[in-house]
Amino acid sequence: METYDTIIIGGASAGLTSAIYTARQGMKTLVITKDIGGQALLTTDIQNYPGFDMIGGFELTNKFKEQAEYYGTEFVYDEALSVNAGGDRFTVKTSGSEFTALSIILAFGKTPRDLNVPGESTLRGHGISYCAICDGPLFRGKEVAVAGNGSHALEALVYLSSVAGKVFYITNAKKLAGEESLIDTVKGIKNKEIYFDSTLLSVNGEKSVESVTFRNKSSGETTDLKLSAVFAEMGYIAKTGFVKNLVELNKSNEIVVDKFGRTSHEGVFACGDVTDTPYKQAVISAGQGATAALSAYNFVQNLKGKVAAKSDWKLIKH
Repeated sequence: METYDTIIIGGASAGLTSAIYTARQGMKTLVITKDIGGQALLTTDIQNYPGFDMIGGFELTNKFKEQAEYYGTEFVYDEALSVNAGGDRFTVKTSGSEFTALSIILAFGKTPRDLNVPGESTLRGHGISYCAICDGPLFRGKEVAVAGNGSHALEALVYLSSVAGKVFYITNAKKLAGEESLIDTVKGIKNKEIYFDSTLLSVNGEKSVESVTFRNKSSGETTDLKLSAVFAEMGYIAKTGFVKNLVELNKSNEIVVDKFGRTSHEGVFACGDVTDTPYKQAVISAGQGATAALSAYNFVQNLKGKVAAKSDWKLIKH
């Protein structure tokens, strides 16, 4: 079985930046990911990434991917199910294959939280969606709802208002919350209706979404809305169960890392939203990805008895 210098699990800002750095250093690099972009796919206009006045999340991360491929990074589009250590090798099993490497970089970010209401399990994929950009066009001209809060929910609302006939925003917040620029944009949208201080009770329908039921927390009043889709924007959770026996996690199930991106297991590094580093932003994930990549490079160089690079770029022997 072919052994890679490093396997990167995750294909968004952190993982793709790691791939650029490891591949440029001449490391044989494999990225295992279900998709390219991760949470960035939810953002149509990124306005705070250095070098771009405005760029879409898909466009930005696709640039990362192309650059990583240019330097020789290989990609496998599959889900990593386990990571096991044995000797000086790590084995990553996916749903379809098995790969080995000298080092691992965990960069798989977070996954959307469920609505946790009746109807979700049966109507998921039949009107319940966790990606406005992916599924919004399927409901062009129809009435849809965004359930959640914060900037992610507002971004979904803004995008959906451009394709749907009408967008209902059901949020437990008592006022609009998120980035000021988004709030200003939302206020100017005409085909929206907002229900503050409200909790979703159920999503209703037989074969597809037909309506939702929610309750105003202050008045106790229950409302039914007929619509065709519900977009869940309840935030994200670190889905780290498959590595819980490999690396240390905190109470939020985030991977604990030091300033070099090292985890509690030698040879395993982590970066991006899946770590315990605060401020979950694309630019921060990219920076962490570069740090983890350089740390992985030094680790592999030491394994091979070669010269490793210090953080100040002076070369030393270990």
